[in-house]
Amino acid sequence: MYIANARRLSLCIALVAGFAHSVLAAEILIADAKSQPESLTVAPGGVLIVGSASTPFVYKVRPGASTAEKFVDASAEGPGTFFFGMLADTSSNTLWTCQLTPVPNTTPVQRHTALRGFDLSTGSAKLRWNLPGDNSVCNDFAIGPDKALYITDTSNSKIYKLPAGASAAGLFLEDRALYGIDGITFLNGTLYVNNVFSNNLYRIPVDAAGKAGQPVDIWMDQPIKGPDGMRAANGKLIVAENGSGKISVIAVNGDKASVTVIKEGLKTPTGVEPAGDTIWIAERGAGKAVSIPMPN
Repeated sequence: MYIANARRLSLCIALVAGFAHSVLAAEILIADAKSQPESLTVAPGGVLIVGSASTPFVYKVRPGASTAEKFVDASAEGPGTFFFGMLADTSSNTLWTCQLTPVPNTTPVQRHTALRGFDLSTGSAKLRWNLPGDNSVCNDFAIGPDKALYITDTSNSKIYKLPAGASAAGLFLEDRALYGIDGITFLNGTLYVNNVFSNNLYRIPVDAAGKAGQPVDIWMDQPIKGPDGMRAANGKLIVAENGSGKISVIAVNGDKASVTVIKEGLKTPTGVEPAGDTIWIAERGAGKAVSIPMPN
């Protein structure tokens, strides 16, 4: 009886230890608490790639690791350079990133931004496309059913489109409603964007010729605050609300949608990335990448 109980106790201790390790692995400090991870993505093999909005570095976290290592170094790009959007494109073995560099001696601060493509395995540079204009904010992107990359420019109310295999993007849509455009994703082949300034969610209609129409406002049954990074999974939208510290799931039905909060109490969450049964979150205010279970 004592032996059996001892075995049960040993098993319980092992299970608790394993659980504790999994919890620890799901909360990873990216360099330090001031690293401001704005966006993240998951590469093949479960490698987590995380950008920094306070340094010129992109970091990676290997599966099972609890610390991040530098993957891309853009310190030669100029003082104050940092990164926003991150997206792993496995079809072309490319890490897409938004790189932002402040323009010296400008008040208010202006930024020159670029879409950067890096080798997903080595981090070596592959492509650079500078967004037009004296001041721009390349923020995030999504890959469409046509394999093109769709890029948001927050400060200029624009979406750009980079066709598969192309080296330069073209204007896809410019609309007043997109002033503050941030997150972008495709859900069941339909393009959705959010607005971090107005707290709105829009559907972007696209005709048979591939031309975008005026954004359609999606009515939500409860407000969202500071919608930022947005991805699709299991037929729904997953949104990071940087203004409320929440992660929400949005079920869209035509021009209406229902919002369900699945995580609260985060410090400025700015990015989300579904990966199997897990949702990774860029918790910018804490300098961490954290994970939560994917809801059913």
